[in-house]
Amino acid sequence: MEYIFANAMSISIFVHSKQSFGKLNIPKPQSVTSERRTSFFGSRTSGAGMARNSAFGAFGGAEKMKDPRPLHDKAYVQQCIRQLCEFLSEKGFPGSMSVKSLQSPSTKEFLKIFEFIYCLLDTTFQMPTSKVEEEVPRILKDLGYPFVLSKSSMYSVGAPHTWPQVLGAVVWLIDTVKIFCCMSDQDLLFADFSDGSTEIEDGVAFNKLFLDYTAETYNKFMQGADTFDEEDADYLAKLKRLYNVDEGLLASMEEKYRMLSDEVERLEKESQTDRLMVKRTEKVKLQTDLQKLQSYRSNLESFKANLENKASGLAEELEASGLQVETLKQEESRLQHILSTQKFTPADIERINWEKRELQQTINSLSKSLEQAEQHMWNEEIALAKAKETAEVKLAEYHKLARKLKLIPVSAENACGHDFEIRTSTEYGPSTMVQCRTQIQVWKLITDVDEECSRLTDMKLSLEESIEQVNSNISDKANDLKQLREQIRRLDEQLEQDMQDIAHEEQKWSAEMESVETHRKLLEKKVTLGYDESVEQLKAAQQQATGLSFKFYCHVHNYSEMPFFPDIEVIHISSKILY
Repeated sequence: MEYIFANAMSISIFVHSKQSFGKLNIPKPQSVTSERRTSFFGSRTSGAGMARNSAFGAFGGAEKMKDPRPLHDKAYVQQCIRQLCEFLSEKGFPGSMSVKSLQSPSTKEFLKIFEFIYCLLDTTFQMPTSKVEEEVPRILKDLGYPFVLSKSSMYSVGAPHTWPQVLGAVVWLIDTVKIFCCMSDQDLLFADFSDGSTEIEDGVAFNKLFLDYTAETYNKFMQGADTFDEEDADYLAKLKRLYNVDEGLLASMEEKYRMLSDEVERLEKESQTDRLMVKRTEKVKLQTDLQKLQSYRSNLESFKANLENKASGLAEELEASGLQVETLKQEESRLQHILSTQKFTPADIERINWEKRELQQTINSLSKSLEQAEQHMWNEEIALAKAKETAEVKLAEYHKLARKLKLIPVSAENACGHDFEIRTSTEYGPSTMVQCRTQIQVWKLITDVDEECSRLTDMKLSLEESIEQVNSNISDKANDLKQLREQIRRLDEQLEQDMQDIAHEEQKWSAEMESVETHRKLLEKKVTLGYDESVEQLKAAQQQATGLSFKFYCHVHNYSEMPFFPDIEVIHISSKILY
């Protein structure tokens, strides 16, 4: 309930100063070393002359109050949403708001709601177009909202972690509006009571006086004062002047009250306690009996009222019955007079009544027969009209077809001088049906037409069969052509693939041929080199073999010394030796 008290104090100061919710100009708190007391409105230092932190404007100084409301409770949040929705509906909010839309409103919707609620406090207020995230917390702070609403919460009002705190501020603003409306309805702005001429009605003047006293003492309290003796004395004097209190009478009444109190105390001391308790118990019982009697009396009065209502209704019914009896008596006398003066006997009257009943039965039977005949005639007329409409439709179709076939009129191309037109009965009278039956008797023409129709029908059927056969052949050829195109496409793809494979093989064989040619050249080079080396080796071997053969020859012929032979002869000799 703390924030509600803050609402009441802020509204009282607003009414007292007649300003548009401006914040109080209170100096900032000074740093002191003495003991501090923490109140709802922030920290303050005891002692006169010391400044206190205001609950309005900066609210609370360096200390931040913790919100006691369960804003994280889903049930409480839903209750606040319903309260906001009911308030907007009651005050005539221009937009369409529901509990579902208030679960997560956008920033634009919140600013529209805030502007609408604040305009109930200040009709000249208009929401600024820029820096609204700073303006809304500042307005709430100036109004005295006891909790901090961050500027960043204005960027994402409908977020789950932001909306409960913003909703709490909106509900607080709604309570402020309700208190303001309640005080405004009482019309608190009156003149001072110094002249004593103001009349008191329903405690409104007292409320204004009390609010003035509260605002004055609160201002002194915020400036550091702890005692308000002068304000109390002034307030008491104004109250006495407001209610026209007589000091002498008040003193005499106080003296009388003191004497009566002493008398009561004396009587209680004189052991009258039990008697007093008995009297009190008896008084309670009598009061209970009195309440029961009053309840029984009220029940009897209601029962009496019901009986009186029933009696009045019965009296009205009795009066109506009396009038009806009187009317019946007059009717009876009139009928009796007619009976005594009539010429017919009762037997005649009975016979007349019997004949009347017989005639009535005959009339009823004839009426039924007449109704049946009329109904039958109506049905026949309907059937005739339907048949006539059908015949007219068929006749119109016939005439239309005859004109297409050039049979109408008589001078038509295919009429051959015959009249094929059928005329209705409105032109020729009742004998038209016979004329219509005998009019068209050209059987040969009909036979020729039928034969021609048959021939054309057969020709049409044969042509249709030929067309179907041709269409079938065309569809078969189209399928064959499609298959051939598919085969050609596949062969083209295969040919292209084969060409690619052949080109790849040619490249491969070219590379292999180049490799083989290079290898062949290398082998030839190596063979040539090996051949030269072999020839050199052969020559060396031949020379060596020649020398060995010559030595062997000399050894065989016991040449002690090698004779001198020319080279040719030595070679010849060595060749002979070898072979």
